Amino acid sequence: MKSFIKEFKNFAVKGNMIDMAVGIIIGTAFNNVVNTLVKKVVMPPLSLLTDDVNLNERKYILREAAEDVQEVAIGYGELIEVLIDFLVIALTIFVVIKGINRFKKKAEDPKNKTVETPKNIELLSNIERLMQEQNALLKKKKP
Repeated sequence: MKSFIKEFKNFAVKGNMIDMAVGIIIGTAFNNVVNTLVKKVVMPPLSLLTDDVNLNERKYILREAAEDVQEVAIGYGELIEVLIDFLVIALTIFVVIKGINRFKKKAEDPKNKTVETPKNIELLSNIERLMQEQNALLKKKKP
């Protein structure tokens, strides 16, 4: 039991749990932004294009409601809104990751002097350059 507690303490203290918590909080806030974007920005023009039909209320009725029986319907309009939410989120994440990767490539390029190269990339670049020089010298010695 002590090893379990020690392992959990290491997990929590090293920042994994804090990183997860921050990610979940940001994800929740991002979800609210996307929901508002879809419901207040994207859906009104779509509704206007479809003669003021609110997609959220669109459904295919399988069984009409009766005196003591509830209506059974497939809510395809809500599905369309959720799919639009998904597309907005996927596109946003794609653009953010693409931007991060662009900065990462610049940072890992040892020839780019505008961005400070991480030490490990710089060392690997130096080793690669020295190996190329060594190979060139060895090729010259082999006549």
